[in-house]
Amino acid sequence: MSNPKVDSYLAREKSWHDAFVKLRAIALACDLTEDFKWGHPCYTLNGQNVVLIHGFKDYCAYLFFKGALISDPDGVLVQQTENVQSARQIRFTNADQIDGMDNLLKAYIHGAIGVEKAGLKVDFKPTSQFSMPEEFQLRLDEDAALRMAFEALTPGRQRGYLLHFSSAKQSKTREARIDKAAPQILAGKGLDD
Repeated sequence: MSNPKVDSYLAREKSWHDAFVKLRAIALACDLTEDFKWGHPCYTLNGQNVVLIHGFKDYCAYLFFKGALISDPDGVLVQQTENVQSARQIRFTNADQIDGMDNLLKAYIHGAIGVEKAGLKVDFKPTSQFSMPEEFQLRLDEDAALRMAFEALTPGRQRGYLLHFSSAKQSKTREARIDKAAPQILAGKGLDD
């Protein structure tokens, strides 16, 4: 069943409208519940996220939340970046690419549904395996409240901050990012909360 929020979103979508309409029809044909999360059409099974439709400048995609666990015999699943541990995408650069792919795309969606039904979980790298920038370690050593707040965050939020801090090339930039993020951490929030 279609969701009115997705109807509204598609009515406003210009860049990927035709592709999104096709991807939506395929997802709905797989008996998933249509929702609207993080500003995108999202398809769920018993409240669990299965696949999301999203667009970027150069491509649009199906994003499979537990894509790392889906069999990929056709080699179409893409890992967005080296730091993405779970999600995988099937990308499209135009709406015409989707034509004739119904069966393939449904097979991947059914694979994702199978992963959910089986209750499979992605085995994430522990936060301790991510590098801790020296500037952040010093700050944690000096500020016990910040350390406690950071350690109380979920592993995903901790990883998000560590990756954000580490991606800065200069120490000065890392320090500025840490300063800006400290109130968020102390409030128990993630980088994008």
